[in-house]
Amino acid sequence: MSAKSMMKLGLSMRYLGYHAAAWRHPEVDPAGASKFSHFLRVAQMAEAAKFDMVFLADGIGLRGKDEPAGSLCRSAQNAELEPITLLSALAPMTERIGLVATASTTYNEPFHIARKYASLDQISGGRAGWNIVTSWSEAEARNFNRDAHLGYEERYARAAEFVEVVKGLWDSWEEDALIRDKESGVFFDPAKLHVLDHKGEHFKVRGPLTVARTPQGRPLLVQAGASAQGLAIAAASADLVYAAPHDIDTAKTYYATLKHLTEKAGRARGDLLILPGITPFVGRTAQEARDKYDQLNALVHPLLGLSYLYGQMGDLSAYDLDAPVPDPADPQVRSIAKNLLTLARRENLTIRQLYTQIAAGFGTRILIGTPAQLADEMEYWMEQGAADGFNICPPALPIGLQDFAELVIPELQRRGRFRTEYEAATLRGNLGLKMPVNRYARG
Repeated sequence: MSAKSMMKLGLSMRYLGYHAAAWRHPEVDPAGASKFSHFLRVAQMAEAAKFDMVFLADGIGLRGKDEPAGSLCRSAQNAELEPITLLSALAPMTERIGLVATASTTYNEPFHIARKYASLDQISGGRAGWNIVTSWSEAEARNFNRDAHLGYEERYARAAEFVEVVKGLWDSWEEDALIRDKESGVFFDPAKLHVLDHKGEHFKVRGPLTVARTPQGRPLLVQAGASAQGLAIAAASADLVYAAPHDIDTAKTYYATLKHLTEKAGRARGDLLILPGITPFVGRTAQEARDKYDQLNALVHPLLGLSYLYGQMGDLSAYDLDAPVPDPADPQVRSIAKNLLTLARRENLTIRQLYTQIAAGFGTRILIGTPAQLADEMEYWMEQGAADGFNICPPALPIGLQDFAELVIPELQRRGRFRTEYEAATLRGNLGLKMPVNRYARG
């Protein structure tokens, strides 16, 4: 990798930030996640800082449980806006920044997704991206006429076929199919409109799509996750992957594995970008950064904090929160429980200290320090072959974004690691990704 590879940066803008107590911060509007004005401010701030994209994660059910009792009502991660509606409203209020949103392959149909994201790509002038996920919770299943969610293998088999159908629908119209010749009366060239006529295990979709080929050929395909099935989908189809490694060795292994799988799928390594997530706490001094971290941690209600441990460690509400972490009695996910206990023992953490570490970043890697310290770490990961850039997950919005934009971005620019102006009008262009070739135009 070149010593001066340019860093790609996404901004995750779900809820009010990734810290569990973000809504209680004195400078955060607790109603912001339901306000268009909040997301408009965040998107425009990110665009002014020259981020590649904003990303809106999504779930289609209230996954949180009231465990221990009294915890759920203390979480602000429950009421939010529907992503495609929101990003379509943001599109005319922004000019260059990419607009990426999650949509599930479990409780949607391929034609719906193909049509919605192609429309967003048209509305935004080529800045749309679809983050591909499967739905796994019973809360979501019960919102869609089911008592239980689909099995693991079925979910991913459906997802793989779903993506192929969507890609096929996006190729319905060749780039120059729409002639719109008033004199001859011919609106489109029928030889350049194609019927997919897909018949598979999970879907039967004829097509064609009723949206023309989009400004960037097709919307960006984004994927997150580390399962073997998810990696296969990413290697075959994704343009960008969000990852969540917490240490450099894990990140390097993931990066090398996925790049290798991409090549095995017949694509170039550079066709797929990998962006690990980080939650930054940045200050002009190391102490200022630590103070920001401690300020938010102090706002985590104990019941809410314990809810982040409940599924792995059981109900710890009867224990002294400032005592060492006990052995889990009946963990739901033993591997995670073991990792948490190992962390607690290694760093001599109390129950309170353990849950604040998790609640501070919603599972992402946390960086605390000065602009130079954060830039050093981000550069190091790129130089070591662990990242093509990063998905920034601010602890609180918009203040966490403001800190990063004012302090870290200029430092990255000074080092020649990040742009000072956008290179292109489309998301694909700004990321340096190739235009996809329409399957029907190859001959």
